[in-house]
Amino acid sequence: MIRSKKYWSGKVTKTSIALDLEEGVFTWDDPKKIAMSLKRSADVSTRRKTQPFQSAMSMLNFYINRAGKNLKPERKKILEDSRVELRRLFGHAPS
Repeated sequence: MIRSKKYWSGKVTKTSIALDLEEGVFTWDDPKKIAMSLKRSADVSTRRKTQPFQSAMSMLNFYINRAGKNLKPERKKILEDSRVELRRLFGHAPS
């Protein structure tokens, strides 16, 4: 098996054709900063195939799901909090 095919998910998060992500966005410690960056990337993208909210949330979910059990609990909490913040920024917060 070719190594690049084995780790295709890492390539997606680095070179997404739908969103131009800021470097290291998923390593930041501030959920609000992560959410604002994802929103900004989704809002300005001309290559996304769906609404900005769905594109941003899909990229965040993709990263969380692909990292899976390798995510430390603290990192997972930050990313989960980013989901909540992203919903709030797009006006999709639960009532």
